[in-house]
Amino acid sequence: MRALRLLCLWLLPVAAAAAPPVAVLRVEGAITPASAEYVVGGLALAAGRHAAGLVVLEMDTPGGLDTSMRRIIKEILASPVPVAVFVYPSGARAASAGTYILYASHVAAMAPATNLGAATPVQIGLGGPESEPEGAPADSKRNEGAGKQPRQKRSVLSEKQIHDASAYIRGLAQLRGRNAQWAERAVREAVSLSADEALKLKVIDLVAKDVPDLLKRVDGRKVNVAGIDRNLVTAGAPTIAIEPDWRSRLLSVITDPSMALILMMIGIYGLVFEFSHPGFALPGILGGICLLLALYAFQLLPINYAGLGLIVLGIALMVAEAFVPSFGALGIGGVASFVIGAVILIDTDIPGYGVPLGLIVPLSIASALAVFIIVTLALKARRRPVVTGREELIGAAGEVLEDFTGEGWARVHSETWRVASAAPLKRGQKVRVVRAQGLVLTVEPQQEGGKS
Repeated sequence: MRALRLLCLWLLPVAAAAAPPVAVLRVEGAITPASAEYVVGGLALAAGRHAAGLVVLEMDTPGGLDTSMRRIIKEILASPVPVAVFVYPSGARAASAGTYILYASHVAAMAPATNLGAATPVQIGLGGPESEPEGAPADSKRNEGAGKQPRQKRSVLSEKQIHDASAYIRGLAQLRGRNAQWAERAVREAVSLSADEALKLKVIDLVAKDVPDLLKRVDGRKVNVAGIDRNLVTAGAPTIAIEPDWRSRLLSVITDPSMALILMMIGIYGLVFEFSHPGFALPGILGGICLLLALYAFQLLPINYAGLGLIVLGIALMVAEAFVPSFGALGIGGVASFVIGAVILIDTDIPGYGVPLGLIVPLSIASALAVFIIVTLALKARRRPVVTGREELIGAAGEVLEDFTGEGWARVHSETWRVASAAPLKRGQKVRVVRAQGLVLTVEPQQEGGKS
């Protein structure tokens, strides 16, 4: 027993000296609601079950949505676990929203041959020529460096956005002790830096080849986490990769603009089919689910409501063509409205974050073909003879059921009808309907060979 106690006392310092695990998250592509959900969940998981000593956020992004970026930054600032943002692998970038997130991190690192910057917020929406507001600071109009183009003139709204973004990133730089002057230039002038240049200008803390190299370099570094100074113990620490959960994966799929548009079309067409053919159930259920998912995605995305309205109008016109044939007028208008709406649907400048023409064109062609088929079938239907209703009885053949003069009974289309005839008729005699008035059919004798 004594020996066991001695062994435990000997192992206790060894266990205490062991480095806590390092959680590794990977953000690649645009910063979206799905990215924010993944990072927020990963930070919570690292602070809870895994009790990580450091979270490494590998990042390669062209930028993203302002709301998602700010949500990630808020979580980093409030995280009880230090967060190291690592622009990785070589060739990656932390542009636009990625620059803000990098500035918010406790440790900012980049791999060789990576870059960051170009953090100017772009004005959203369609507008006319923009003009420089009067009284703009002289230093904001000055071109720094040779060969730079004059800054694009901005509207008052754009200036407000830039001032707000400048103050935001300046505050992050001051909090982390990084180069605030260059941060403002990244916002106002959209400048960028390579990894080595960023290190020289004290924009980042270090350059590392990979995650193991990063952990070696940050070992022993002092960081301030929630107002408390902490020394990082990362040398030889095990790494735990935190993958997106099912909710983040689902959110990533449905918040893709192309998928959201497809879900909306499936939803609308499914409901239209169900309403026009009651009883199938599956199209209505599937359509309702898809439409609700699409609406949920749209409320998370920076959509242009004029574009969404044009898409809905276009689909409505194409559906109306199926019920109110207008010889293609409604259908063609619907296709045009759908194309224009899809092009302007996503209200952001993030590269590749929109509805591509490669999807818009096939959807438009498919809709146009559907309209063409509907119009063709409608025209053919107009030329067909009537096969149901009162009009179809005219010219129909029948058989007299009893001898009568004036009015009697006859069988027409396997139905017993009250018939009237100017000529006397005998039982079994063939007749032809010439007129229908109320529930009485006027008939005349039909001679052999089909002539009356």
